[in-house]
Amino acid sequence: MARSKVRPAPLASRKAFRVGRPGSLSLVREQTPAYSLLHPIRRRILALLREPDSASGVARRLGLPRQLVNYHVGEMARAQLLVPAGRRPRRNFLDRCYVASARCYLLSPEILEDLAADSTVTQDRFSSAFLLGLAGQIQSELGRLSALAEKSGEPIAMFSLNSTFRFISPEQRAAFAEDLERSVLAAIARHTLPIIHGDGALALGRPFRLAIGCYPIEESAEESNPAQYRGENQP
Repeated sequence: MARSKVRPAPLASRKAFRVGRPGSLSLVREQTPAYSLLHPIRRRILALLREPDSASGVARRLGLPRQLVNYHVGEMARAQLLVPAGRRPRRNFLDRCYVASARCYLLSPEILEDLAADSTVTQDRFSSAFLLGLAGQIQSELGRLSALAEKSGEPIAMFSLNSTFRFISPEQRAAFAEDLERSVLAAIARHTLPIIHGDGALALGRPFRLAIGCYPIEESAEESNPAQYRGENQP
């Protein structure tokens, strides 16, 4: 079946909504909302509802039956992917409106439970498997930490660094790796305490994880979105 063209929401209807814009990122840690994000129709609905609209309005824009869209909207609202966005007059009644709970979403490896990968997947720290496992571990740990911080209202102390650059030879790349490892280990020794002392006792202070990864990127990716690869941490 051919996909219908998506029509934009009428400008006049947008003024009737009384809701703030969705947050920037939501980390999905449960299977029910993850299912909705993987469902092709619900994903299209969610993309349109980055701007508030009703189920009937989305149905018109997608060219789908109103009852079908209304069902999917209800399921996504129960999964907390959509939040109420007021009501809009429509004929002789008020149409309930919704907006996406975030601008974009990230699926946490926690959804896979025992099948989720972490840095223990391999001991080869120069492999893509180790780096991918480490990235999954970071997502899982940050997901749990963010949930605890949201409950307590306490901010999370963290920082990140993102930079892109080029190597012109394997020798330059190896020298960079050695220099970086030496500098990082020296900073750790100078400014931190070990997680566990030599006698097995826990050290004072809150534990932190520092994860560093370096990998090649596609040339076409940099050309298609150069702003993404000009981070704040450029030399």
